[in-house]
Amino acid sequence: MTHITTIGLDLAKQVFQIHGADAEGSPIVNRKLRRAEVLRFFEKQPACLVGLEACGGSHYWAREIAALGHEVRLIPPAYVKPFVKRGKTDAADAEAISEAVIRKTMRFVPVKTAEQQAAAMVLKTRGLLVRQRTQVINALRAHLSELGIIAGISSAKVAGLID
Repeated sequence: MTHITTIGLDLAKQVFQIHGADAEGSPIVNRKLRRAEVLRFFEKQPACLVGLEACGGSHYWAREIAALGHEVRLIPPAYVKPFVKRGKTDAADAEAISEAVIRKTMRFVPVKTAEQQAAAMVLKTRGLLVRQRTQVINALRAHLSELGIIAGISSAKVAGLID
């Protein structure tokens, strides 16, 4: 009996799609899994190569599946797209991931640790707050100019207006 050597996992919010193939690339399993079933499915599988598209949540799932003994590789979505044979469906995406992950020349995204993701979140949140502050200052300057009050460019100049 042949066993699964490669799995392509297409992530979603609630229902994930898997495509499992043997060493020759012949499909063995193609099914949907609910979020709660994913780790139970991989616990039962012998160690194999698992491919995921690098997207929201992929680093979490990569860490969890790797902890079960599987080799997990993240693929940029643009590199998976050429492997989709037919319409954009979850099953077609999972099959394409399964094929892309075994390519010798494929480039992969390193799996981030939870600490690396947290540090990136801090930087992104700070960037968002700076952009929002700039938007508010620019809107205030525009509104004040409608009243003939002109403020210089910078947060310090606007602070002077408030006084």
